[in-house]
Amino acid sequence: MKLDNKNKIELRSGLNRRQLLNSLGAAALATPFLNKAAFASSGEVNVFAWGDYMQPNIVEAFTNATGIKVNVSTYGSNEEAQSKLRAADGKGFDLIFPSVDTRPNYDDGNLLSEIDESRLDVDQIQTALWRNSLSLGAALRGKRYLVPFTWGTEGITYDSSVHKFAPGEVSYGDLWADGLEGKVAARQKSVLVSLAIYLDAIGELPSNRAMDLYESEADTRRIFDGCVAFAAKHKSNIGAYWNNATEATGAFTDSGCSIGQTWDTTGIKLHTEVDPKWRYAAPKEGALGWMDTVAVPSGAVNVDQAYELINFLLSPEIGGMFANNTGYNSAAVGADKHLTDASREAFDFAYPEGAIDNLWWWPVFTPWFSSVRQEYVEKLTNA
Repeated sequence: MKLDNKNKIELRSGLNRRQLLNSLGAAALATPFLNKAAFASSGEVNVFAWGDYMQPNIVEAFTNATGIKVNVSTYGSNEEAQSKLRAADGKGFDLIFPSVDTRPNYDDGNLLSEIDESRLDVDQIQTALWRNSLSLGAALRGKRYLVPFTWGTEGITYDSSVHKFAPGEVSYGDLWADGLEGKVAARQKSVLVSLAIYLDAIGELPSNRAMDLYESEADTRRIFDGCVAFAAKHKSNIGAYWNNATEATGAFTDSGCSIGQTWDTTGIKLHTEVDPKWRYAAPKEGALGWMDTVAVPSGAVNVDQAYELINFLLSPEIGGMFANNTGYNSAAVGADKHLTDASREAFDFAYPEGAIDNLWWWPVFTPWFSSVRQEYVEKLTNA
């Protein structure tokens, strides 16, 4: 497995979940589950995480294994996490979970500590994710600040009793089809990028598969201008915008949407916990691939406990527990051996043959990208 110059992880076609993890260097660890001798046994750790990451079963398992109390605060977007940590000058939390491409937003003010790799059980982390995360944003000037924790995608969630798609044929363009007034869910900042990918694929707005968004501010504006203009013609399709996992789920369960662009976990959890009619699939143009990481803020106080929790979260059993909880994919070696049958089936459905090869991985943010994208989010919202 390797990373090419467009930040896309290349994998053999047709991999199932277990084969995927094996291709990343997975090998089951022989460490006994929750071996208390491996962990510290005192103190507390203050965690700032995405809302569904630190669920009670994981928190309880860690405290039972180590005696360390976990204090959890949650956020719903990278912007919220960055803003709160910046306001506190990097203080108040011992662990945080940034998306790998957003690291530059923490550089000003030195909000993150360099990772002490001697404290990590690096062998627990999938080799290729550990290696490739460096070029996706985990390092600055040769120093690592982010540890791979989980990865997933943003693609299409839909009601399969309403929308009939053959395997591998769902498209970003299906969100903008006629007859879908008020039926589409979307996150503005992501749908701008998926529109760029789609319009490039059909030859309407060339953008080198949206990678030109990162070439210059002028290119970013040129492409987003075209995307907003296209979306404005089909604005009536939008039934709900979402910005966090709760809002994404509510778009389908409460707002009447039957199709939308969501994180993988939205469609997978709707399918397994609400109604089997809900499905999640990677679009044929390529799902948006993301990697979330774990980091130690520069103002962390409980550093020993923070590293204990990182190693615990990246053990095979807890990696599997996390994947079953969320529908995301753990970076832990051997986590696949602890998945439920439902999690395995959902993965295989989401990524038919060739879909993983075709993922579009978020590049490291360029200096202008965040502010310009936010400007166009507002234009899209008000179009």
